[in-house]
Amino acid sequence: MRSRNGDDPELALRLSKDIEGRVIALGDPDYDDARAVFYGGIDRRPAAIARVARDADVARVIAEARETGLELAIRSGGHSLVGHSVTEGGIVLDLSEMQALDIDAESRTAWAESGVTAGRYSEAAAEHGLATGFGDSPSVGVGGITLGGGVGFLVRKYGLTIDALLAADVVTAAGEVLRVDEESHPDLFWAIRGGGGNFGVATRFRFRLHEVPAIVGGILILPATLETIAGWAAASESAPEELSTIATVMKAPPMPFLPEAVHGKIVIFGMIVHAGGGEAGERAVTPFRELAEPLGDMLKEMPYPGIYMEEEGDFHPIASDRTMFLDRVDEDVAARILDRISSSDAMMAAAQFRVLGGAMARVPADATAFAHRSSKIMVNVAALFESVEDRPRYERWVQEFADVLRQKDQGAYVNFLEDEGPERVRAAYPGATWDRLREIKRRYDPTNLFRLNQNIPPADEDA
Repeated sequence: MRSRNGDDPELALRLSKDIEGRVIALGDPDYDDARAVFYGGIDRRPAAIARVARDADVARVIAEARETGLELAIRSGGHSLVGHSVTEGGIVLDLSEMQALDIDAESRTAWAESGVTAGRYSEAAAEHGLATGFGDSPSVGVGGITLGGGVGFLVRKYGLTIDALLAADVVTAAGEVLRVDEESHPDLFWAIRGGGGNFGVATRFRFRLHEVPAIVGGILILPATLETIAGWAAASESAPEELSTIATVMKAPPMPFLPEAVHGKIVIFGMIVHAGGGEAGERAVTPFRELAEPLGDMLKEMPYPGIYMEEEGDFHPIASDRTMFLDRVDEDVAARILDRISSSDAMMAAAQFRVLGGAMARVPADATAFAHRSSKIMVNVAALFESVEDRPRYERWVQEFADVLRQKDQGAYVNFLEDEGPERVRAAYPGATWDRLREIKRRYDPTNLFRLNQNIPPADEDA
C-alpha cells in the first residue's frame, strides 16, 4: 500500500500512464477550475483529478484508491450540497467528460453517460418530442441525480428519474464492469435506484423516454400570504397528474421584470409544468393564476427544456439547507414560513415545497431504495450567504426553521441532505430499506471504498 496522506508525487504520473482520459494535478494551470464544485465555500485540494474517458479508466482509478487508501470522490455534475464531489488530499474520479448520448426515438429509450447534463439530455430528447424527468437544474449531471432518486418537473405524471431507469453500467469496488437491470444483478439495480453512490461508479444509464411534445408552464410569481401559500399547495394537490409544481417562498430579488416596489417583499416564486400543451394545460394552470393578481406571469406553451432557467457560470452560492417531508402546507404552516423568512438577513432565505403523489406514489415503497412513495410534500428550507464565517449562524437559523415546520413524516430525500450525521442518512432509508442496503453494500463494497457520500456502511460495520 502506498501513501495515504495525498503527498505521493508519483500518483498523477501513474494514473496518466494508465488511463485514456486526462489527469490534473496541483500546479496544472486549470487545477483550481477542475477542483471547483457548484456550491461555494468548499475549498478542498485533491492530490489528483482523473477526468476519465471510459470504463477501463474508472476501474484503474478505483484500483489506485483501493491500493493506496486515498479517499475517492466521484464527480458527475459537481452539485453535491456538502462537496462530496471533491476530496482533500485524495483522488477525484471526474466523469464530466463521459458525454456519450444515444437517443432511440423509435423505442423511446436513451443511453446516457454519467457526464451528460440534464439540460443537454432534455434538449436532445425534445427534438423528438420526448423527455425523461430529472431535477430543476440544467447543469446537474444525470449520474448524481439519478442515483438519489430524481424529483423534478414530471414527478406526478411519470414518477421519479429512477422510475424511468431501465439499466445501468456500474464499475464496482473490485473493478468489475457490470450491466445491471431487473434480470442481471437485480439486487444492485434495486440499490442504485435511490441508494446514491454507495455501491459503485455508474458510468452509463439506459432511460425510458416519455412523449412530451410540449408543456404549458414556466414562472408564476405571486404575493406570499397565508392564503396564497396554502392555496398553492391545495391547487397542486388537486391538479391533474400532468401538472407538477415547485414553489419557493422567498424575498423577491431585484429581477428586471418585477416592479421595484416588490423587491424585498416575500413572494411565491412558482415553477409549473403541465406535461401537455393546448387547452388542457391552460385550464390546469388557471387555479394558480386565480390565487392572487400575479406579480409576474411567464406561463406559456413551450418545449419541455424551456422550463430550465439559465444559470450563471460563475454563480457558486454558499448554502445551508434542510430537507424534509410534510403531510400538509396549510395556513398554520404558511404563517411559520412567513415568520421565519421575514426574520432572516441572509442573501436569500427560502422555503421550497413540491407536492408529490401521482405516478411516484403508485410505485410500491419496497420496489426501489427510494422508500418515500407515500410522502405528500417535499420541503427544503435554505439560506444562501456570502461568507463561510457566517455558516454557523445561518446553520442555526436553518435548523430552527426546519424544527418549527417538521410534522409526523420523519423521512429525508438523500440528494438534498447536508452533513447532518448518520441518523439523518438513516431517515432517508427507513425500516427494512436500510438493512437491505447495508447487506448489498457488504456484497459489492465490503471495505466501504465508496464512503464520500451520504454513507451506508456495510452490514458488518457499526452503523
